[in-house]
Amino acid sequence: MMFAAFSSALIVRKGSSLDWQTFTLPSILYFNTLILLASSVTLEVSRRRVAAFMGGLKSQVESPARWLYITLFLGLLFVAGQYAAWSQLRTEGLYLATNPSSSFFYVLTATHALHVLGGLGGLVYVIRKLSKSALRRSQLDAAARYWHFMDVLWLYLLCLLWMKL
Repeated sequence: MMFAAFSSALIVRKGSSLDWQTFTLPSILYFNTLILLASSVTLEVSRRRVAAFMGGLKSQVESPARWLYITLFLGLLFVAGQYAAWSQLRTEGLYLATNPSSSFFYVLTATHALHVLGGLGGLVYVIRKLSKSALRRSQLDAAARYWHFMDVLWLYLLCLLWMKL
């Protein structure tokens, strides 16, 4: 709901603005998108391996935690990439308060990055539970649904920013 409200505010503010300044999105955002999509793939590989591991095929399945760690790394790489995008905008003289369009960019991308960090916390929780052999399938499924939602949300935000900024 928060992102829907931000989207609505962006559209209304741009439509009624005389001080709106468009700018080109940092190209790293497209690389970040690939990173985030790849993390969903690695998470799905992990889910399958965890299911096989928990299903009694422990000797036939390589460590399922490895794929969770790869997902975790890719998530951290995405957040680092977002920071690089913000740094690029700062070098171009675009800050949070420079103009309404840059404000919306920073607010939307930073809010999404915070949500991704929350998802990373969920992945750490799942990894800990798995290492203690206390992981329930529902815990991994909930973390995966959240993570995939962050992907879909990012695709939406990137399209919104690309069209409106």
